[in-house]
Amino acid sequence: MTAEWPEQSADPTVQPVPASVVAAVDAADRTLQNPKTAVVALGGNLGNRLETLQGAVDALEDTPGVRVKAVSPVYETEPWGVEPGTQPGYFNAVVLIRTTLPPSALLERAHAIEEAYLRVRAERWGPRTIDVDIVAYQGIVSDDPALTLPHPRAHERAFVLVPWYDVEPAAVVPGHGPVAELLAAVGRTGVERRDDVELRLPE
Repeated sequence: MTAEWPEQSADPTVQPVPASVVAAVDAADRTLQNPKTAVVALGGNLGNRLETLQGAVDALEDTPGVRVKAVSPVYETEPWGVEPGTQPGYFNAVVLIRTTLPPSALLERAHAIEEAYLRVRAERWGPRTIDVDIVAYQGIVSDDPALTLPHPRAHERAFVLVPWYDVEPAAVVPGHGPVAELLAAVGRTGVERRDDVELRLPE
């Protein structure tokens, strides 16, 4: 499945970083002794799925105060929450990052990347070019409706747990337990590793 970039931009992630994100980085650099670890899940089922996921990885790396430390293999999965065969399959991956951004600023950057790839939120479980979801952030547990941490459904979704386990086998989903145990309970059905495609770790 392939698609050309929108005509208005050869690379939609080439855009200014929001001023609020830059300000948050500056504040974090003054107040934090060490960067924090965060887990970001990527997924999409429209357009050139691999190119879009790679663009999201590169856009994260290009964000001030963010460094991409690990990128999982790519997995293909059936769409969640819809009738089989009604949507194209997803490409999914997980990225580990180190960041001085607080969660709110990281979320803003994630939304900016989605918008750059024309992510449309017209319907729940609808097809999309890209999802950029913050799955976990330095073990924080928060029920803030703007950003619930960890992601409220990550512990039950194989398309998150499988690639997360690949890059961090000893990981724990705060409040739910080790990723390895959660994955054993959920299983790997419907999550197919695509060894014919690969995401590059930014240099």
